[in-house]
Parts: sequence; structure tokens; C-alpha cells
Amino acid sequence: MGFSSFAPSGLHLTCDVLVLGGGPAGTWAAFEAARTGARVVLADKGFCGTSGATAPSGTSIWYVEPDPKLRAAAIVSREALGGFLADRAWSARVLETTHAALHELGARGYPFPVDGAGNPIRVSLQGPEYMRLMRKLAKGAGVRILDHSPALELLVDEAGAVAGARGIRRQQGDGWQVDAGAVVIATGGCAFLSRALGCAALTGDGHLMAAEAGADFSGMEFSNAYAIAADFASVTKTLFFKWATFTDEAGEVIPGAASNGGRSVIARHLQKGRVFARLDRADAAMQANMRAAQPNFFLPFDRMGIDPFTDRFPITLHLEGTVRGTGGLRIVDETCATRVPGLYAAGDAATRELICGGFTGGGSHNAAWAVSSGRWAGRAAAEFGRRAPNGRVRRGAGTAGLRDAGARPFDPAEAARTVVGEVHPFDRNYFRTEEGLTRSLDRLDSQWARLTASAPADGTNVLRAREAAAMTAVARWMYRSGLARTESRGMHRRIDHAAADPAQRHLLTAAGLTEVSVSHRPAPPLAADAAEQRSSEGIAA
Repeated sequence: MGFSSFAPSGLHLTCDVLVLGGGPAGTWAAFEAARTGARVVLADKGFCGTSGATAPSGTSIWYVEPDPKLRAAAIVSREALGGFLADRAWSARVLETTHAALHELGARGYPFPVDGAGNPIRVSLQGPEYMRLMRKLAKGAGVRILDHSPALELLVDEAGAVAGARGIRRQQGDGWQVDAGAVVIATGGCAFLSRALGCAALTGDGHLMAAEAGADFSGMEFSNAYAIAADFASVTKTLFFKWATFTDEAGEVIPGAASNGGRSVIARHLQKGRVFARLDRADAAMQANMRAAQPNFFLPFDRMGIDPFTDRFPITLHLEGTVRGTGGLRIVDETCATRVPGLYAAGDAATRELICGGFTGGGSHNAAWAVSSGRWAGRAAAEFGRRAPNGRVRRGAGTAGLRDAGARPFDPAEAARTVVGEVHPFDRNYFRTEEGLTRSLDRLDSQWARLTASAPADGTNVLRAREAAAMTAVARWMYRSGLARTESRGMHRRIDHAAADPAQRHLLTAAGLTEVSVSHRPAPPLAADAAEQRSSEGIAA
């Protein structure tokens, strides 16, 4: 099979560790790897420090002081929501690593606010300041950063180990290839081109590349996160709607509508007509805190002359897919390794089931996971990469959009629209049924067959072609896993199986591209107090 016209002429580098993605997880991974003495290259689809879901806004972070009771309570607090699939040992590791990392951030110059007693408040981070500092730390440690340089495919050696990647340099108009001892996938999740803030670049590219090299996935059925936003804005800060009253077109309060535990009510009303909100439950002090914490949330309102605390405004739900879901690349050990030698995963690209089970990681847990998994993956990749043999023969592992398999290339825009049409509608993704999932899978499977039977994309379209292929692949893993879980658990809701099934307290592994298979494996052992809680609340586990 031939290679497309973007073929790697241009920059050719060699290093110990290549990190793909320049968000929190990627920069932490690169920083950690570099300060062990490894030679590190980081390639970002956009400009490292400004791309991704964290950079344009603020995020809370799962930070808990090392008090055993506080930490135990924090870990247990989400077990029921997540369907009792999380692992307490992983949660404890994340809390410990995140605590240390945030103290280091403060020591290195992050401007944490202070309370009345002068103590730093470390439970949230402002994206611009956070990511600016992370870029500075990575560069200071010796990381070479390739901005505006999306990866298109991984390179593998004769034994199947990952040995680098190649992609394009959008501003120079040529290609890049990095021969690496190990690779960290930190490309974020897949939001399927929704209008969610900062998610335009998150199209599952890393998932596709990893699968082409042989990696598999876990928790992909928990990937139907929808966030509340004003319908004229892309800022998705669902937490603020905790203080909202939701009304219909006529101004009548919608019973049961809420940010937590009532989002499905909002979705059902949006299927019939418009829904409005007013943040009228926030008192003056809370209003001031909200404006100080998330000033970007209020910019669209201010521009339109709307006071969200006193005026009604129309809302919608933006799909955030695997970004706020918990599905992603399966982690096989404490180093954040995947099942492919030399390939590690961090941040939203990796499954967050380990700490969240089947319920959204939101900003808090996901932000802590990005820090911790980035640090672990960076260190492990550095150790693996330094041991990698020299002189390996490398080949590209990419498929759809890259290899010559037909007479004509496919239309990336049309392929992307097909995926969006299958995953955005509430009646297909939010409210799942066997019939709906099966119909969507038939169309997505057919599209995947067409994409892989097409000619390679040219240099102008190759990135969009890979994005469309990635979204198609991610949607197939999501829906095949959703079809296999014949119950409702965590954020996975089946209309035709409305209750949790005690026999299905297990984890699902999705694998494959041409044919997608789903198998199950045991969930972490259930702690005695969790079993008691489950019993007292009548929750199946």
C-alpha cells in the first residue's frame, strides 16, 4: 500500500520519549520524562499551552489534604454514582500524587489564591495561568515542543512495539517524523465536534492511532456526557446550573429538571421545545464567587446584555463524549502502560474508570487524573525509551485516510457529519436502546468499511480525514460497548434495561477496528463498607 502525499519530508528527530498532546497530561508527562534525563519531544495539534479543554477556562481539581478520614470520604463519595466500578487503590494514588504536584506548582510560581488566614487554596486552577506555567516547565526541562504539528500515525517496529510517530507541520506545510523509544498518548478524549468549550480539536485521534497499533479500550459505554450551556455560548460549566431554575417556553417550572440528577428531564424537554434557565438560587456572595472563579462563563451574557441571575435565557446540552465520560485506552499496570509495548496513555485519552467507575469524571477528577497519569506515564516511558534498542526498522501503523486501498479518497466533511448524526441526538446516545444502538452501528460499520477501502487523502485533507476516521472508530467502540451492557449503570442508561444488574458489575474491554469485539473482565473487589452502602441504598453491584 502506498503513502499519501503528506509523506514525511521535513523534520526528522530522534528521542527517548515522544509525547502526543500538549494539555495538562501531556505537559506533565513531558516534564516528568525530561527531568529524569530523557530526551523528550512533545507534538501538539495546536499551540501547547492554549489548545484542549483546560486551557481556555478554569477547572476544579480533586485535591484533598492528607487526612485519612477526608481522603477516605472523598474516595467513597463517588462509588455509588459510578456503579461500584472504581478502584480505591487507584483513587488513593491519584490523591497522593495530585497533592504533591499542586504543591510543586505553587512552589514553581502558580498564583494560588489564599484564604483569610493566608493559606493557599488549591482546589481549582485557572487554565491560562496553569497551562502557561506547564509549557514553561516543560521547555525549561529541555522538552522540544512542536506546535501546530498533529500526529497522523504511530510507528511500530518488527516486534510490534511502538517506536515513534509521524504527522504534519501545519504552518510549514511539510511533515515530521520522530523516532522514539516510547510514546505517551495524551491527546484527550473525543467530543465529536460538539460546541463544548475547547473541544473542537478533541476528535479521538490518539484513540485511533493507538488502536491501529493494537491497543484496546475500557469503559467506552460510559461516554455519553452532555453538559448544560446557554444555547448562544460554548462555555460548558454545568456546575453553575446547580443554582438554576429551569422553565419551559411558557415560563412554567419544569419538575425534576436539574444539573445533577435531572439532566435527562432537560434532554426530554429539549426534544419537544426550548428550555430556559435563570441562576436565581445564587445569593449575592455566590454570584461574586462565580464571576471570580469563571469569568469566561459570563462573557457571552455580558455581550448580549443578559444578567443570568435575573433574566431567563435559553439553554442546550452539548455532547462531551469521552472528554467527560470515563472511557478511554485501557491501562494495564500502575505505570499507565497500554497492552502495546512502548505505548503509554495519560489524561482523558486513558480510561478514568479506575477512579470514577461509570460516572463522569467532570473537571475535578479528570484534572487530578491528568496530573497523576501524566507523571506516571512520563516516568515509565522515559525508563522504557532509554532501554529501547537502536537501529529498529519502523513502519507506519495508520489505516483509513493514509493507505492506498481504492480509487478515490473519501470526503472527510461528509464522514464527520455522518458520525455527528449518530452520536449527538439524545434519542440515540443519551436514551439508549438495543434497536437504536444497532441501527447506528450498522451505519457506522458501513462507513468504516468505506473509509478503509478508499484512496489516501491528499495533504490538504489528510488531517480532517484522520479526524473523521477517528470519530467513526470511537463511536463504534462506544456503541458496541453500550450494546453489550444490558443494564443501566453509572452514566450509561438503557431505556430497555432501566435497572442495574448485579451480575454485570464488571468492566468491558472493546478492541478491534475492522471487527469490534467486546469482552468483560472482573471489577475491583468490593469493600465491605461499599457492599453495606449498596445494600442500604438498594443499588445493584
